[in-house]
Amino acid sequence: MTIPYSPCFHNQKYILLCWRKTLTGFRWLKENMIVAVATQKGGTGKTTTSISLAAGLARLHNKKILLIDIDSQANTSKVLVPDYRSLPKEQTICATLLDRAPLPVLQSAVPGLDVVASHILLSNADVELTTAKDHREARLRDRLEPIRSQYDHIFIDCPPALGWLTINAFTAADSVLVVVEPGYFELDSIVQLNKTLAEVREFYHPSLHILGYLFTKSDPTVNSRESLKLLRQAYTDKVCRTVIPRNVSLKDAIFNKKDIFEFEPTSKAALAYQKLIEELFI
Repeated sequence: MTIPYSPCFHNQKYILLCWRKTLTGFRWLKENMIVAVATQKGGTGKTTTSISLAAGLARLHNKKILLIDIDSQANTSKVLVPDYRSLPKEQTICATLLDRAPLPVLQSAVPGLDVVASHILLSNADVELTTAKDHREARLRDRLEPIRSQYDHIFIDCPPALGWLTINAFTAADSVLVVVEPGYFELDSIVQLNKTLAEVREFYHPSLHILGYLFTKSDPTVNSRESLKLLRQAYTDKVCRTVIPRNVSLKDAIFNKKDIFEFEPTSKAALAYQKLIEELFI
């Protein structure tokens, strides 16, 4: 998707914000990050990763965390928000992205973890944002910046597509964690995602960077080994050292509307996500 020019890029306040982020560098970011968790296709473990990182930091490290769900499938919301199905649209991210209302922050069942829920009607947002005349790429960022100091880290669970919702997430974030599963087409899809990242940097957010490429659903097969090898050859030290194994406990946890650290804290998946948290955030 080609991103059109926006005068937002020349907004003085925004340029100063980017300049401050660049000066303070990774040390500042590691202490107070907004991370977009992204992929171009569904089923990679993106939502599971978003939930596991957010819940793990809150439960294991006593961090104050906000998790924003902008995927219209709302799987993160269904797991973490009590009585989600009775939640009106006005109390979801729709209110922010479509009506420019403040972020409707909700408490989750996990101590220290707040959530902004998604809604199925968010699937129409790309069409509405395409015809919007304001700074459509910055609606999330503009509402997020005033509250970011209230949290140690903020995660954005992106949709598995590269439209205006994902562009909003990238524009609001400090960095992007790209989730990749084994397979030829899965590796190939990273190219298009990286192109979108480059365009967001050019037009809206010059200090946006890749936090890492996370390999998920790893198993002892030739396909998995070769996929990881190719990923590391292509992106070298940007690939996370931690690899997330294929583990039935992750599916069972989601089915029971729990994060992996509550559901089965000694599982291989829980230990892997704990290691990833230590690698990226501690």
